[in-house]
Amino acid sequence: MLQHAVITGDIVNSTKLKPKAEKRLMTMLYHILKPYKSEFYRGDSFQVYLKEPAKALQVVLQCRTAAISMIKSDEMLPCDIRASIGIGSVKSPVKNLATAKGEAFLLSGRAFDEIAKDDIRLSIKAGNHAGNSILLGLDLVAAYINSIYREMTSKQAEVIYMLLMGETQQKASKTLKKSKSTISQLVSSAKWPEIEKLMVTFEKLIKEIK
Repeated sequence: MLQHAVITGDIVNSTKLKPKAEKRLMTMLYHILKPYKSEFYRGDSFQVYLKEPAKALQVVLQCRTAAISMIKSDEMLPCDIRASIGIGSVKSPVKNLATAKGEAFLLSGRAFDEIAKDDIRLSIKAGNHAGNSILLGLDLVAAYINSIYREMTSKQAEVIYMLLMGETQQKASKTLKKSKSTISQLVSSAKWPEIEKLMVTFEKLIKEIK
């Protein structure tokens, strides 16, 4: 059975952002989601449909680092993206996300309702046909990502965002006007090697779903 991914998300503490920062974040999010069918609603909530589910985690992490990078003061409430990824079948063709149906949409929506009740920022769910080992693996990936991103600073997020968007550390150094050693320290302290491994693990798990 062909698998698809649906991301349901919202911006945490969006009302606490200054207008300039909010506009910049929305521009970044539109840029990230442009390659996919996506829809924003209620201002700070969105849904994304991906035909290639293996890319879903990277998209969520791009959005999360974009949001976290907006925080420039300790006085501001942490900004982040709360998101759920649902992996499953979808009733094609998907013309309108508001009326789209399928397992992936149901899983993503239900998971989002659950994490919205708690202080959890990422949930990854697949249908029972995925098998217990895959489901457990996805839970572990989500838990580890949540642990890493809970401690991420805005300066770390600026660098990790660029790496997630395919840029090099050298480009990050030039763009952010920071020394190569500072960029290297931020990459290490933000646990970029672990993030890369988690994305690879996620892709492998998704490809194992039949």
